[in-house]
Amino acid sequence: MSSATEDAALLADRADAAVERLAEARASIAKSIVGLDEVVEQSLSVLLAGGHGLLVGAPGLAKTRLVHTLAVVTGLDDKRVQFTPDLMPADILGSEVLEEGEDGRRAFRFIPGPVFCKLLMADEINRASPRTQAALLQAMQEGFVTVAGARHDLPKPFHVLATQNPIEQEGTYPLPEAQLDRFLMQIDVPYPSREDERQILISTTGTEDSEAHGVLSGDELMAFQRLVRAMPVGEETLNAILDLLARARPEGSADPDVRDGVAWGPGPRAGQALMLAVRARALLQGRLAPSTADVAALAGPVLKHRMALTFAARADGLNVDTLIARLAAQAA
Repeated sequence: MSSATEDAALLADRADAAVERLAEARASIAKSIVGLDEVVEQSLSVLLAGGHGLLVGAPGLAKTRLVHTLAVVTGLDDKRVQFTPDLMPADILGSEVLEEGEDGRRAFRFIPGPVFCKLLMADEINRASPRTQAALLQAMQEGFVTVAGARHDLPKPFHVLATQNPIEQEGTYPLPEAQLDRFLMQIDVPYPSREDERQILISTTGTEDSEAHGVLSGDELMAFQRLVRAMPVGEETLNAILDLLARARPEGSADPDVRDGVAWGPGPRAGQALMLAVRARALLQGRLAPSTADVAALAGPVLKHRMALTFAARADGLNVDTLIARLAAQAA
């Protein structure tokens, strides 16, 4: 047996084991989260890809519950920060305090903030000021924070799952494009179906509330993240990603709506996000390699926050979700 064949067989064995463990994790999540199967799959894909996710939905749709449930099931210690306009960088990063020792000498000691966890829930992230957003951006991108000129590394893995309310925009700050680009996916959380809402009402207003239990560990999750990066991507799928990115950029796109209506399109980081996300989705569905169908399915979550329409296009009724769906249909 050749070395390449042995490597492929080993990768297949690792994938089979991961698929079984991830199925257990999804079953545990389902005990606490009713419906929202696609949202759960996309959220797990974000974690498996080693990225950060932006959950967008109206209040009361279980966004906070979902993040905490994911933390419990994946074995990641989590913390929650409610973002407000007066939240300062030190409130999330930590600060240095001056202490006096027994010998009378004074020295500064760093007290870590809530960002020092493995899964941070940034609730209503768009309510914080640009100064605080800049501090969080460094943590999201670099994996460390700088306080008083000193570097402090964050634990591994480190993920941010942020929430954003699309309805109430008073007193909010639009997220900078550079920060939006650091979110692997924007995950829209819909209202439940009638049957799912019936189950929610019955299961959450009785004497017992079903809770998820731990399945994975942080080390196991990081092993799955390495597996995702090792999964092969065929030329057809790779070309589908490249074609989609080209069609979504106003410079050189053959689509008139993109040429005339898109202010800016997705950059290379969007392609990197798609490459990782389609692998993670394939693994969650029990497949060793992603397909063009995965590209079409994840085009919206990966691209919608990385594109902006011109004012004229919005005034004419062009919708970014509809536009991406049309572009993605050509990739399937």
